[in-house]
Amino acid sequence: MKTTWRIKDRLLTPNFPAVMGIINATPDSFHAPSRAGVDEALRLADRMITEGATILDIGGQSSRPGSDLGNAEDEMGRVMPVVDAIHRRFPDALLSVDTWRAGVARAAVEHGAAMVNDISAGTLDPGMLVTVAGLHVPYIAMHMQGTPATMQEAPHYTDVAAEVTRSLSDRMAAAHHAGIADVILDPGLGFGKNLDHNFTLLRELPRITALGAPVLVGLSRKRMINEVLDTKPADALNGTTVLNTIALLNGAAILRVHDVHEAVECAVLVRYYSS
Repeated sequence: MKTTWRIKDRLLTPNFPAVMGIINATPDSFHAPSRAGVDEALRLADRMITEGATILDIGGQSSRPGSDLGNAEDEMGRVMPVVDAIHRRFPDALLSVDTWRAGVARAAVEHGAAMVNDISAGTLDPGMLVTVAGLHVPYIAMHMQGTPATMQEAPHYTDVAAEVTRSLSDRMAAAHHAGIADVILDPGLGFGKNLDHNFTLLRELPRITALGAPVLVGLSRKRMINEVLDTKPADALNGTTVLNTIALLNGAAILRVHDVHEAVECAVLVRYYSS
């Protein structure tokens, strides 16, 4: 897939498949090595850029199952120092801010972020879509059933692939209607889905790629791996690589991961296999 993103006052043509590295400015991310204050975030950013990450995704509000929505002040206080520090040290790095709050998105972009990654696809903050449109940056719209606090309480679908695809189509149309030029879609594996839902979505990913937007898949070290292999997140790198490979073969354009080196190798091999 060839696409060109408008990022503020410039155009960028990303080379897909691409890898997005996760930097969590939170104290309670489910994968402890991704939790980062400013100094650790700079070390992580340096390593991820060296290993070939195209995008660094910085979040200051945990969205793990059972977490509450927190408050904007805490999120801002975690995100902004990390965005500022990484942008100053690596001014050419493509930074994404992982937030569902319009105010946090605006502040982060003003301080150097170049993308907005929203777990709610604009449904938790009614001002998000208009805000992102005015910032002139790409927007990642993710599907989630419920909220992080409730999403894993007996999630239910009649046809998970059809319902998630339809929802993402609707949110993409809403984003375009608001004036957002570039939308990336994320099926939200683990966000209001059980094990069977997650694997069905992975298998049926071409239904989402058929919507015509780049698709991001974030399954790094998640429960869908650990439930099958009886592992913990710390031991789930091999399982992550296997499922990332399946995601790429099924059309994913971006892998959101904790482990950049392994994901980049996966992307290079799949790109060569598919060429």
